[in-house]
Amino acid sequence: MAAVKLFMRRKITFVLILLLIAFATVVVKLAFIQFVQGEELQIKAEELRTRDLPVSASRGDICDRNGNKLAISITADSISASPPDVVNSGDAEKSALFLSEKLGLDYDKVLKNITSKKSFVWVKRKVDFDISQSIEDKGLTGINIVQETQRYYPKSSLACQLIGFCGVDNQGLEGVEVACDKWLSGNDGRVVSEYDGIGQAIPQAEYEYIAPTDGYDVYLTIDENIQYFCERELEKLMASDVNPKSASILMMNPKTGEILAMATAPEYDLNDYKSADSSLRRNPLISDSYEPGSCFKIITSSAALEEGTINTSSTFYDPGYVMVAGQKIKCWRYYNPHGSQTLVEAFQNSCNPAFVKIGQSIEAKEEGLFYKYIKAFGFGQQTGIDLSGEASGIMIDQDKLGPVEVATISIGQGIAVTPLQLVTAVSAVANGGTLLEPQIVSKVVDNDGKVIQNFQKKEVRQVISQDTSKLVCSLLEQVVANGTGRKAYIEGYRVGGKTGTAQVAGKGGYVAGKYVASFIGMAPANDPQIVCLVVINEPSGGLYQGGQIAAPVFKAVVEDTLRYMGVTPQVTDDEVNNGNDGASTTVEVPDVTNLTADAATELLDLIGLKVQTKGSGIIVASQVPVAGGSLEAGGTVILNCDNSSTVAGKITVPDLTGKKLSEVAGILSAMGLKLVYEGSEGIAFEQSPQPLKKVTAGSTVSVKFKAIDKDEEAQSVGP
Repeated sequence: MAAVKLFMRRKITFVLILLLIAFATVVVKLAFIQFVQGEELQIKAEELRTRDLPVSASRGDICDRNGNKLAISITADSISASPPDVVNSGDAEKSALFLSEKLGLDYDKVLKNITSKKSFVWVKRKVDFDISQSIEDKGLTGINIVQETQRYYPKSSLACQLIGFCGVDNQGLEGVEVACDKWLSGNDGRVVSEYDGIGQAIPQAEYEYIAPTDGYDVYLTIDENIQYFCERELEKLMASDVNPKSASILMMNPKTGEILAMATAPEYDLNDYKSADSSLRRNPLISDSYEPGSCFKIITSSAALEEGTINTSSTFYDPGYVMVAGQKIKCWRYYNPHGSQTLVEAFQNSCNPAFVKIGQSIEAKEEGLFYKYIKAFGFGQQTGIDLSGEASGIMIDQDKLGPVEVATISIGQGIAVTPLQLVTAVSAVANGGTLLEPQIVSKVVDNDGKVIQNFQKKEVRQVISQDTSKLVCSLLEQVVANGTGRKAYIEGYRVGGKTGTAQVAGKGGYVAGKYVASFIGMAPANDPQIVCLVVINEPSGGLYQGGQIAAPVFKAVVEDTLRYMGVTPQVTDDEVNNGNDGASTTVEVPDVTNLTADAATELLDLIGLKVQTKGSGIIVASQVPVAGGSLEAGGTVILNCDNSSTVAGKITVPDLTGKKLSEVAGILSAMGLKLVYEGSEGIAFEQSPQPLKKVTAGSTVSVKFKAIDKDEEAQSVGP
């Protein structure tokens, strides 16, 4: 009996221990739920009991410097669903069918979406008003119309590559929209409502409204009107015979670093950016690098003048080329060399051999000195502008910089820069020598109208002295007045500038027949208010020199801009005394005899003279006025191209050097001369008889041809 009682006591004790363990487990679990998981479970309960309806924040406006709105936010209807309500209605399939037909969506995907285990889903965002109205009129249970905001661009394509665009959630994706997203975006709000266990709204339940915080307004430094001037001229250019692949204009206030205009063609509609090719959305003025050609000679000369390796008394001789480390670098006018020149004339002529000598003079003073100035002007590094996607340009490593590289960089070949870098550097030349950080944001204004960030001029470094700055500006003024930049001349204003022409770099060298024509200038030259760069990529139609096609575009936009800005015209005393108000100047007529009619016309056009041809030949036999005579700019030179005209039965042998076999054969055939040639590729480099010799009709001319590498050919494409 005692044994039975002992067994029962042990059994009861074991059960009690199990109960105590179970009770302790429950207590521990409850404590864990209460103190560890309590907050998380409370949030989940709230999520099941409450549902959020988003309230979009209004994105801040983007305005030009004068407050003209370039990007605004407008209301848009979006279609949402409450899956519990849709499921409880029993009409999920009918609702899905109706929505898929109205919104152009896949039925199965819509049905799966609106019956998911979520409290809120989007069916389609930002639909047309007519569609949203028809859905609302249908009265589908659980399907709601939510008002959101979306981006709208009142000016359509104006400054499209600069402004950029937003995604469906109003997030910035390109341009200023993404660069200034931290100011523009704001914070969305929401409406919180209560629902019961079966997913139905609780009548008379409390609603919590969490207001959105709208974004701030961003004011840019650009001027809507100046931007329009630029885009108008680009549109004309794209529709002209030039018909380039693309073209851009960048304008800056050199005294402050403010960007006044940033335009690129072709353009696209910001309100329909998805339809545009992705290549059109990029901003090439900050993201693309190109060889600047002769425009870079501004930097070369500024460095040399600052270091005193050249001065206004320096002279240069151009035989049509210059030899550097065994390589020939030709002048763009190799067929009619400039000969002996002063510094002013070298600028006017954009003479390659002269500027090679200028670059060499810098390195002769101190090895690496040229590169120090190039880097000091901001090349090879980002400018720091408040835009994403900025490139740094391309520079040869300094330890690989040899004599040939110094020579080619001196004339703007073998170095790639962004348009923004070039404008920033030339602005430093124009403003007295101070490199400034370019600015695109003028100010940021909050919802109370308070300016929270204001534009401040940012000086980077002093690169050259004010004296050097003034001297270079005066030299650039001569380029426009009497040199290759004549087509940039603006009546009544002092304009300085530089032309540029370079071949397009490709895999393995330069691409034959593809060019970048450019012109960069400042106005007024004695007190620059603006610096403007025009870049024309891969022009067609025959003309490709910067002085021919880029300078006229510069003239058109800068002339309108100066007048719009209220810059007072300046007329010199000489212009007043001549009674022409600066409309014309006297031009010395060059010798164009023995040139082809096309080459002669091109040369005379560059210096502002018109051409009238007589005769059926292709070589200029004589001209009126003769070489050395004077004409007013815009005057006409008569070219006699009757190649049968002889002196005592003799024909003058033309200069054939630098021409291809097909050209040489055509010229000699037209003149009644026979051709014997050696080599068939490349260009003519030697001939017999020599140019200007007199021979009888039917005589033989021997010409030797040699292949020319693409680098050497690129160095002579034009001013």
